[in-house]
Amino acid sequence: MQTSAVYACVRILAETIASLPLHVYKYTADGSEKATNHPLYFLLHDEPNSEMTTFVFRETFMMHLLLWGNAYAQIIRDGRGRVIGLYPLMPDHIEPYRTADGDLYYRYRKEFTAETITLTVDEVLHIPGLGFDGLVGYSPIIMAKNAIGISMATEEFGSTFFGNGARPGGVLEHPGTVKDINRLKDSWNAAYQGSAKSNKIAILEEGMKYTPIGIPPEAAQFLETRRFQIQEICRIFRVPPHLVADLSGATFSNIEHQSIDFVVHTIRPWLVRLEQGFNRALLSRPEKAVYYTGFVVDGLLRGDYLSRMNGYRVGLQSGFLSPNDVRDLEDMNHIPNGDTYMVNGSMTKLSDVGAAYANANTAQPNIGGE
Repeated sequence: MQTSAVYACVRILAETIASLPLHVYKYTADGSEKATNHPLYFLLHDEPNSEMTTFVFRETFMMHLLLWGNAYAQIIRDGRGRVIGLYPLMPDHIEPYRTADGDLYYRYRKEFTAETITLTVDEVLHIPGLGFDGLVGYSPIIMAKNAIGISMATEEFGSTFFGNGARPGGVLEHPGTVKDINRLKDSWNAAYQGSAKSNKIAILEEGMKYTPIGIPPEAAQFLETRRFQIQEICRIFRVPPHLVADLSGATFSNIEHQSIDFVVHTIRPWLVRLEQGFNRALLSRPEKAVYYTGFVVDGLLRGDYLSRMNGYRVGLQSGFLSPNDVRDLEDMNHIPNGDTYMVNGSMTKLSDVGAAYANANTAQPNIGGE
């Protein structure tokens, strides 16, 4: 997380998913509707426990999943087995294991007391990331340690480079013999080392001459390396570079499509992973046939104002959107008689085109009052 690109990628993913509305839905004859009366609705939508909001809980949950490859939460149930609380568990303190009978358990070491407790599957909400066995995910940081290590090395080089006053090193040449080399070196560093002293004029005595031997950052492609490592880390987390303030490849014409692509190909797989994990661990078997959890991503998929209005116009004229449907999407209040679905009156069947004119031509005019 001390690498700026890693911090930015983890933050944008965790905050985006934490900010999305999360609801519990109930299947109905007409589709589905929000099940606001279900006890799980309040936990996922508002407060999973007495200490956290749903934003903080999901943000922490996603940070664990992105950094460790696994996210765990302890499930607190009442006497009837209903979920009444969710508390995140530190992923580096928990270890899944199977008994000789094949039963899955979680061994958890408490953070402050070092006490070890055993939790059953019904007591743990476990969302694994990408892994080889389907049970435990692998940490993206460990899997991509070389790429992140190069980024850390370039940051360290830049810090040292500018800390030395943008002079990586050099040689002091003396025409004679120097009696106390350490004293000369210490006095030189004290006078000229550091970025605050980089523009001071050096005064050399006794015919000494300074010859720099450091490699300039342009020759070492320092900036290009740092920029490439940002893209490399973005590739690991599948985050568009412009979302971590790297606008080198972004234009006004493609940045909107990159944002939509981010929702479809990056955010959506995480949401499906979370939704299915919530359904599996938090709903009982009978409830799974009636209820399910789901995120709302409509706000992230909105285009610019003109594109949205053109889309709404097509929906209204085609009859699959009503005015109140559009107002719901724009967070506006309903209007009277706004639930009516209409189609454009000029639309007609291809076989009926010209039928009205044909009937008019075959009708005989009434001549002479007959």
